[in-house]
Amino acid sequence: MTLQEAEQIIEALIFAADEPVSPGRLGELLELDPKNIPALVERIQQRYQDGGLMIREVGGGYQIVTKPEFAPWIEKLGRPVVHAPLSQASTETLAIIAYRQPVTKAEIEEIRGVRCDSAVNNLLERGLICELGRKDGPGRPIMYGVTEKFLVHFGLKSLDDLPPVSIT
Repeated sequence: MTLQEAEQIIEALIFAADEPVSPGRLGELLELDPKNIPALVERIQQRYQDGGLMIREVGGGYQIVTKPEFAPWIEKLGRPVVHAPLSQASTETLAIIAYRQPVTKAEIEEIRGVRCDSAVNNLLERGLICELGRKDGPGRPIMYGVTEKFLVHFGLKSLDDLPPVSIT
C-alpha cells in the first residue's frame, strides 16, 4: 500500500469510528507498525489546516472533530456542542477522582467535607468515572477512577495533560 493509500484509509477509519481510534488499533487494521501512525495522522492533519475540521488526539486515540471556532454555527444547525454542564458538586468530585484515583467515596468526602453519593452516581451515569475495584480493608469500599470518556469529554490525551494543582 502506498503512503497516500495508508493516509486515506486512516482518515476514513478515524471518521467512521464512534470513539477515538488508537494508533495501535490503526496499525493493527492497516498491518503497519503503530509507531508510524502519528506521522501519518500529522500528514492528514496538514490537509485540514484551511478547513473546518481537525484531528484531535484524545483518550489515547484520534477523532475527527469540528474546529472550536465553528461551535456557534453548529449550534445553529440544532446540534448542541456542549453537554449539560456538571454541577459544582459533580465538578469538584470529578476533579478529586481525576487527581487522586483510585479513590473511595470516604476519601472524597473527607476532602470535600460533604457527602458525595449523588455526585458519584451522576458521574457514573455520564460514564465519566468507573469502579476500579475494591480497596483492601474494612468494608472493602469501592475505588473510583476516570474513564476514557472523561479524557474525550475534556479533550485530554492522558491524565498527564491535567493542569498541575496543589492538593492539600
